[in-house]
Amino acid sequence: MKTLAILGVGNILEKDDGIAIYATKYLEKNYTLEPSVEIINGGVEGINLLNLFMEYHYILILDAIEIDDEAGSIYHIPSEKLTGYGLNSGGAHEIGVLQCFDILELMGRELPDSSVLGIVPESIDVEIALSKTMHSMFPKYIKTLTDILEKKFTISVTKNTQEYSLDKIIEDFKNPQSSVESFES
Repeated sequence: MKTLAILGVGNILEKDDGIAIYATKYLEKNYTLEPSVEIINGGVEGINLLNLFMEYHYILILDAIEIDDEAGSIYHIPSEKLTGYGLNSGGAHEIGVLQCFDILELMGRELPDSSVLGIVPESIDVEIALSKTMHSMFPKYIKTLTDILEKKFTISVTKNTQEYSLDKIIEDFKNPQSSVESFES
């Protein structure tokens, strides 16, 4: 079994619900992790992520979470407490992640140790963007993520010299062709 995966789940078409997808891409573009860690954009795959939950000892799930708190509040929740936080009342991706745990139990498989690094969204609307609150809290969300990697997993986290900005990442999701280089002859 592999040691650690960082799994971003969410829907970039629903504004703040896409923050975890942006976070995984930001981490991938802006940091070097040693030893290397699998960073997975799970999007809205939900139940289709079952194999992933069988391959890793620990999965750190990034997601926007519906908790009665101020937008931008950040929580690190162990997986055994997930159902108590209303995570299964969100999108299909959240229900699918919880179903993966249920299916593994039914199969008699050991559940991977896991947790959710969640942030309370301000706006779930149809738009590829982040609200002002989420945009301003993004650096703190990333800092919390890198702190967890360093302290809990003793992963060396080094910031790359050139920064790939959050705005550029969001723009790349809006216009996927803008991030693809042209190789015309």
